Amino acid sequence: MSGFALSRRSLIGAGIGGATLVGLGGLPAAAGQTRLRMFWWGAKERAERTDKVNQLYLGSHPDMTIASETLGWTDYWARLATQTAGRNAPDVLQMDYRYIFEYARRGALLPLDAYVPKALNLSDFSPAAVDSGKVDGKIYGVSLGLNSTAMVYDKGLIQSLGLKEPVWNMTWNEIGDLAAEITKAAKRDGFTGMEDGGGNEPLLEVWLAQRGKSLYTAEGKVGYDDKDMTEWLAFWSDMRKRGASAAPDVQALDRGEIDSNLLSLGKIAMTFAHSNQLVGFQAINKSKLGLSTFPDGGQGAKPGQYLKPAMMWSVSAQSKQAEAAVQLVSYFIADTEAGKLLGVERGVPASSAVRNVVTPMLDDLGRAMVDYISLISDKVGPLPPPPPRGAGEIQAVLRRVNEQVGFGRLTPADGAKQFVAEASAVLARG
Repeated sequence: MSGFALSRRSLIGAGIGGATLVGLGGLPAAAGQTRLRMFWWGAKERAERTDKVNQLYLGSHPDMTIASETLGWTDYWARLATQTAGRNAPDVLQMDYRYIFEYARRGALLPLDAYVPKALNLSDFSPAAVDSGKVDGKIYGVSLGLNSTAMVYDKGLIQSLGLKEPVWNMTWNEIGDLAAEITKAAKRDGFTGMEDGGGNEPLLEVWLAQRGKSLYTAEGKVGYDDKDMTEWLAFWSDMRKRGASAAPDVQALDRGEIDSNLLSLGKIAMTFAHSNQLVGFQAINKSKLGLSTFPDGGQGAKPGQYLKPAMMWSVSAQSKQAEAAVQLVSYFIADTEAGKLLGVERGVPASSAVRNVVTPMLDDLGRAMVDYISLISDKVGPLPPPPPRGAGEIQAVLRRVNEQVGFGRLTPADGAKQFVAEASAVLARG
């Protein structure tokens, strides 16, 4: 494989620093044993489910050990980039649609086509589910489940305040009005109706799509202009002024993980996430949570959300145990006993056999996720163009610029100009 060239700029953009690695298992392998390393991002709920599947797998593979590592979203990508650049990548790694093109095209991932169907069972995946893990016609990722962006909200709190819950066709202004009402009714210091979404890239992507724009064009350039970004940053500036969304110093507590999300910290009632994350959020929130869509673009708007692989398993091109790594991936996505343990925490299973076994077992939370995917399936748009090289850095730029606007260091117009210039420069460097 070619080396995974990673610049210092990329590491900074990915947010390296302050990461805490959590080891979940694995012992030094004895002579003759196969030792795999597995790495994923996620909260405690996911770690526990993943560890149970690994333990089940090891029960029938006594000659194997699995060393598991997990981090939060932001630190995960910094750590993975560092490991890959240092030729120390884990054998099995969790991959996102945002990054798979960049990693695959830099030769960091193993093409899996040659392992189908003997070692990798995709027999009951839909063609769309298989295609979602392809880059330039080759399979580099295997879907762990379908999901979409979603609003997770404190159902118990909103009901106790006597306010209406968010519904799928509320406009941005209507959601803003509801957030302001929640803030006023809750009467808590430092508490607001919703997060400051100005630095949330998936939220921006939906907003742009509703306006007929995109984060990235098919040619790998930014799909918006200064005017779009000025309106975006101005909307969130107004939300902060109204007390509808979190103040910048409060929003800064959110490190992009469920544990540090302001909803989990009791600072807001509504946050923007992905549908499969409802399980993780509910696991650490005492109040009953609900699921709704992102705001609607209003009359005449285009669909903003889309169905996507919640996340994928990929195998490192550096792996010296590729066959064993692929077999472990296959177990996770196609074995029904593994599916029972995983549930829908990583999204609705792509394997129809696993989905048929798992669905009747779901609790109210799991059924809510399946119902949500059913609800939005006829309201979504097509999968957008893949993020180009360097796109992973832009999320950090967006968050930084939105913070500067929030602290009053930039106007929305100046912030928009700076963001578009920086994002364009990032993509130009590749």
